[in-house]
Amino acid sequence: MDIRNIAIIAHVDHGKTTLVDELLKQSGVYRENEQTTERAMDSNDIERERGITILAKCTSVEWKGIRINIVDTPGHADFGGEVERILSMVDGVVLLVDAAEGPMPQTKFVTSKALALGLRPIVVVNKVDKADGEPDRAVDEVFDLFAALEADDDQLDFPTMYASGRAGWCDATLDGPRKNLDALFDLIVSHVPAPKQIALKNEPFRMLATTLSADPFIGRILTGRVEAGTLRAGETVKALSRDGSKLEQFRVSKVLAFRGLSQTAIDAAEAGDIVTLAGMSKATVADTICDLSVEEAIPAQPIDPPTITVTFGINDSPLAGKDGKKVQSRVIRDRLMKEAEVNVAIKIADTPGGDAFEVSGRGELQMGVLIENMRREGFELSISRPQVIFKDIDGVRHEPIEEVTIDVDDEYTGSVVEKITGPRKGDLTEMKPAGAGKTRIIAHVPSRGLIGYHGEFLTDTRGTGVLNRLFHGWAPYKGKIEGRRQGVLISMENGTAVAYALWKLEDRGKFFIGAQEAVYQGMIIGEHSRDNDLEVNPLKGKQLTNVRASGTDEAVRLTTPVTMSLEQAIAYIDDDELVEVTPNAIRLRKRFLDPHERKRQSRSA
Repeated sequence: MDIRNIAIIAHVDHGKTTLVDELLKQSGVYRENEQTTERAMDSNDIERERGITILAKCTSVEWKGIRINIVDTPGHADFGGEVERILSMVDGVVLLVDAAEGPMPQTKFVTSKALALGLRPIVVVNKVDKADGEPDRAVDEVFDLFAALEADDDQLDFPTMYASGRAGWCDATLDGPRKNLDALFDLIVSHVPAPKQIALKNEPFRMLATTLSADPFIGRILTGRVEAGTLRAGETVKALSRDGSKLEQFRVSKVLAFRGLSQTAIDAAEAGDIVTLAGMSKATVADTICDLSVEEAIPAQPIDPPTITVTFGINDSPLAGKDGKKVQSRVIRDRLMKEAEVNVAIKIADTPGGDAFEVSGRGELQMGVLIENMRREGFELSISRPQVIFKDIDGVRHEPIEEVTIDVDDEYTGSVVEKITGPRKGDLTEMKPAGAGKTRIIAHVPSRGLIGYHGEFLTDTRGTGVLNRLFHGWAPYKGKIEGRRQGVLISMENGTAVAYALWKLEDRGKFFIGAQEAVYQGMIIGEHSRDNDLEVNPLKGKQLTNVRASGTDEAVRLTTPVTMSLEQAIAYIDDDELVEVTPNAIRLRKRFLDPHERKRQSRSA
């Protein structure tokens, strides 16, 4: 069967997964009476909850006798490792752009990777039925983006489609019939070339592994595109590492291909097709699976280096082991090593003590998703504040810089620019009207300055601003950047918080806990109204007497405590603080010190 391999790429929330839903429906993947779910490709619980794609996933549809393998990619740069691997499997990309927002930072990130590989894009302007949509402006901005990314003439001569993924139509013109996606299917078949690997079907079998997962019934499975030859289930192959050394020799127990949302066992994997193999025990992502006669590994795409590092340690608080079952450093290390094997954008290193691990990755969101997955699996962890990774270039210390694109109401522009360019040492590069009373601000800001800024940004813009970040490059170290300005309220006792005590302490600041919650010495229970830390007693109850009189009892009415998400908690803490993560709780605490050291630090403060 003739094959086309494409990836759908876009910025977060521009409608990739929704469009794939409609492609599946209109290609006849589902039975007439089959029950379907929204965003079928977002199979992960966290993906469904957050409405974002985290893992790249494949599906396959048939159109007029041609098989189209479709890869749904993440839109967020924190998960760029997924994109960099997956684009090596396809021969064309469908770039989805919101008609109102136009190309956004993550669009630029993913598109630069696709253009560098020489892939010819199809541009689909999505959500053209929105009231604030400006499809012509969006197309012009896409052309400017391609030119800025040094696209060649063939790539600049891209076909344009106009669509509404949710309504299930796509046309070559704005005033088209708006009935279905037939025009998009036909364009994919005519514009995207068939895999050039088909011509190599008589050579020895070779395949580059791009994703690794596990099946409860057949064990480790590797997915990739067959670069040459044919493979049948039961044949013996070998795995080569990136440097060409032999890892293992194994018998392929199953050959699976994508058919709709499921994977089906097939007789043979042929050159050009995207398939999944089972039977290996050591082979992993970026390794070459090949015939026994092959000696040279397939070159893997380079992966951008990590920019931040977070320390994962055991939970050593007094409440350790109450919620989770997986608390030993050995178990945590095994889980992190397993993650690093699947996700090539993550690096793991042991700390000198051996009971904590430095995890390096792309950003706070990527770290947050990993920690959230681990806590759902029953782990208990203590997490440090993210630290950026510095780099020496020609003997000069450099730090990572991010390109920040902000869409904000005109009235809040001044405070946002002041925060970005002042204490956070950013450089303003562009500021222009974005229509509908909004301004678009583009600035280059050190990654250090953006840690913990998002919550402050939402407060400054009353929740109406949108901030997007993208790794821009390296620049000389810009000097010290001030961290959190407010101090914290620290519990000085172990026990259960009392409503009366919290009520009496409310003038000291805002609380992160409510009444009847377990607290311990050193636990951060609130934010101080001043810039110093303060130890308080949340256990102190009302002194009782044997005299009762009308009017002496006071009604205790507590202010609702501030509840932080995992990412907010990690961004909030200072260098001498940790986030305690358990399956049922997220707590903040000071790093535990002996009493003399704590007294000395409080005196110096």
